[in-house]
Amino acid sequence: MLDVIKLVSCYRMGQQKGDSEELEEWLPNSNEGKPKGRRQRGTDETGEKKKVTKRVAKPKEPKPKAERKPRVARVPKVKKEKTNTKQQTEDAVLPKPELQQYVAVKEEASHNACALIFTCPSSSQHVPKVKKEEPDDSFTFDEPAQKKQKTTNSAQGRPIKLKSGNSCVEDLQMNWDPIQVLAEKSGVEQWVCANIVQLFQEENTIPFMVRYRKELINHMDADAVRDVQLTLEELRSVAKKSRSVSQTLKKEGVLTSELEMALKNCTTADEIDHVYAPYKKGSKLSKARRAKELGLEPVALALLQEPQKLDLQSSIQPNTKGLSTLDEVATGVQEILADMIAKDKETLTYVQSLCDRSSVTVHSSVSKTALKEQQPQQGNQKSKPKDIAKFSLYTDFTCDVQRIQHHQTLAINRGENLKILTVKVNIPDRVKNDFCRWCINVRWRPQGFARPELMTILKNAVEDSYKRFILPFLSRGYRSKLTASAEKESIAMFVRNLRQRLLMCPVRGRVIMGVDPGFHHGCKIAILSPTSQILHTDVVYLHGPAKHKEAEKLRHLMFKHSCPTIVIGNGKACRETEAFFTDLIKQRFFKPLDVSYCITDEAGASIYSVSPEAVKEMPDMDPNLRSAVSIGRRVQDPLAELIKIDPKHIGIGTYQHDVSQSLLRAALDGVVQECVSFVGVDINICSETLMRHIAGLNAGRARSIMEWKEKNGPFLNREQLKLVKGLGPKSFQQCAGFIRINPETVRSDLPPPTGGNDDLKAPLKQTAEKKKGKGSGSISNQFNPLDQTCIHPESYSIALRFLSQIGGSLDQMGSAGLRQGIESSLKSRGLDVLAKSLDTTPETLQLIVDGLTQPPGFDIRQDFEQADFKREIVSMNDLHDGMVVTGRVTNTALFGAFVDIGVGRSGLIPKRFITPDKLPVDQRQRSLALGPGERVEVRVINVDHQRNRITLDLIRVLR
Repeated sequence: MLDVIKLVSCYRMGQQKGDSEELEEWLPNSNEGKPKGRRQRGTDETGEKKKVTKRVAKPKEPKPKAERKPRVARVPKVKKEKTNTKQQTEDAVLPKPELQQYVAVKEEASHNACALIFTCPSSSQHVPKVKKEEPDDSFTFDEPAQKKQKTTNSAQGRPIKLKSGNSCVEDLQMNWDPIQVLAEKSGVEQWVCANIVQLFQEENTIPFMVRYRKELINHMDADAVRDVQLTLEELRSVAKKSRSVSQTLKKEGVLTSELEMALKNCTTADEIDHVYAPYKKGSKLSKARRAKELGLEPVALALLQEPQKLDLQSSIQPNTKGLSTLDEVATGVQEILADMIAKDKETLTYVQSLCDRSSVTVHSSVSKTALKEQQPQQGNQKSKPKDIAKFSLYTDFTCDVQRIQHHQTLAINRGENLKILTVKVNIPDRVKNDFCRWCINVRWRPQGFARPELMTILKNAVEDSYKRFILPFLSRGYRSKLTASAEKESIAMFVRNLRQRLLMCPVRGRVIMGVDPGFHHGCKIAILSPTSQILHTDVVYLHGPAKHKEAEKLRHLMFKHSCPTIVIGNGKACRETEAFFTDLIKQRFFKPLDVSYCITDEAGASIYSVSPEAVKEMPDMDPNLRSAVSIGRRVQDPLAELIKIDPKHIGIGTYQHDVSQSLLRAALDGVVQECVSFVGVDINICSETLMRHIAGLNAGRARSIMEWKEKNGPFLNREQLKLVKGLGPKSFQQCAGFIRINPETVRSDLPPPTGGNDDLKAPLKQTAEKKKGKGSGSISNQFNPLDQTCIHPESYSIALRFLSQIGGSLDQMGSAGLRQGIESSLKSRGLDVLAKSLDTTPETLQLIVDGLTQPPGFDIRQDFEQADFKREIVSMNDLHDGMVVTGRVTNTALFGAFVDIGVGRSGLIPKRFITPDKLPVDQRQRSLALGPGERVEVRVINVDHQRNRITLDLIRVLR
């Protein structure tokens, strides 16, 4: 029994060095090559060596440790859990032996979860368990996406020197190192994880970290950093749950030091649930606990340790229920043994390794409830029959857990939640047979001769433990892993689609007429100026008997406002409205205007039209006309308009109601913040709604900035943000780099800078002198040309020194001459040498170079896709198999991409046709490689007029 305790106590954080060496037998195969002498040092506190393999479960006599070596191959998948707390001296105390085995198996759900998009291979060697992937084949198009590493193969950055007493470790109060576990779960190097944790503790935002702290996060993108953040939050929630369960068990008086240690060793919520399950309050105690209360625990231990001396007859008590007969005593011993087996760490690890080497499948079928409701019922039928047809693909569906697609997992989960499908995890019988054989002959083999009746009890205990405890535990584990992986990939799809939708290139310099199409209630139109000001709104009836008169009205309005561009929403009556304008264009009805039109997604426009923000922005306008305004503005400036709408209503992604709503909300809000921040915002002309999405700002700070502008006029430089109430140093640091001060939007009477670098020296010195009050005396009212760039104020002094080195000045910013001078300097000296001479990092200097060479008004969206304008229409009847057409991706799902080819119905490119050879190299690392707004050339494979479906094959992505 002593050895059983040692086997489990290896996972406790308070072991001595000798006990920590014992973990070697659970290491992966890659560790088998380590010197054997290291394992021979593992002795207990009394100096006794560990026992032979045949006495693993309950050994009695010490045997040479080397005989246990062959067992390493039996459990190749288990990770080594490192410990970092001091030795506990109570290891020899054995009040509840079975509890010391009570450590749930560690699941690796996040290792199977698909990474978020735009991942790159890592150069780190700190996490050997994560497979290093190459850029060209980081995504397998014919298999479920595997976990990808988040960092690039660029030179490693420098870790932050963590404060003494890592608050992350102290806050979690667990037995494992959170940085190490975070690195294992996220696939990111430990030094990068340590930096990210420290940056988050210092209240840095993801956009700030990605742009201005690249060297500390090893050039990770925003999605990768967010993935680490979510994993960190999961670990925090696990620690919180562990403490909560410990408090509950302590109040109930059942918490022991061993049980508390087992809870602190858990790294997932499932592990905690498995440990806590026998102690949850219920209608009755578990069978094992009832048997222990009857005093059968020593009997069960004796069966394993000294079976030759065990006499079950001596435990019979005729007047006691549960001990009155020999069968009752045997049953009680069996229950205790089954409970011990189900809670043993090595046992769970071994059965998991058997499953990993077997073909485990998921099977779904129609539930009995759904079948019963489909049958005709007499009398009133109150309940609505289940719509089984929607799940016709999954009424008899079987797939290996390693091959099942993410959208299939979510579809099965949805059917199960609707009580239409029944889902079962099928584990082969071979796993049970091998497991029972291993338990009886190796792990739980009695230490001595056991009579046949005792071996029968042990065999029944093993089978009962597998059936009642281990099999459900494995099934729950597989379902939770598949669901977590599918949810992450679905959320990643939402994130990617939203980002590409928000970063669509704006259509500037055009007067636009937005059209919200309709039949009986007419088409709502709104004519907008190039700056999105509302020039005219009206309702026209284009599909009635007076359509010719309405056409004249439209021509008059378009001539009056010089409007050559029409934007039509893709809602009801879209195709009819498109045909109406196409006919007029063919007739040259709007001559001399060269009129073109485009169709845009109007998802969420009606919801926005009745929102408080729309009412505040357009108080006296009919909600239907507000929809037309929103449709037009979505083309003029997609980012500024779409951020007003809840991302879940924009019509992106799939299965949005089947994933964690909190994770989805956090991810989508983060993407909105990133897009707004990376594009940059002119603080003097942007709306309050747009401003609140800047990194470091929120609704309250945005309101304070608007109030400051109303009181003091436009901001003259970024430093004046420090005068705003509620905007402290940290908020200023996070938002300043993403805010622009353009000279066109400041007061016209502001004296312009002379163009030299000396103009900034005095303001910079004044800014460096921090004062307690927010008086205007410490802030300059001088316009700073660097405020219209992406350069952060903390780097202004470096930018000025760099300009002095190359002989440039601020009035040359964005000019060809300055660009040529910078390129010449970089070519002759190199970026690293220049950065070292300026006492900065190459990443910061590169950002300064970008800011100085970009032309005024530079917009990162100018290289992104823009709305397609056309003058003619094609119908679905014009399509035929083999026809090659061009289109634009409107949405992507886990099973393919939808493409608008201009026939009124989007076609689908199935996932199997999106292969690496058809994609640009820079897009091959995404999970599906296509996103909304991308122009593609496709071939028509099938046109199903009856089902109104078009199947396409991807030829290439157009650039």
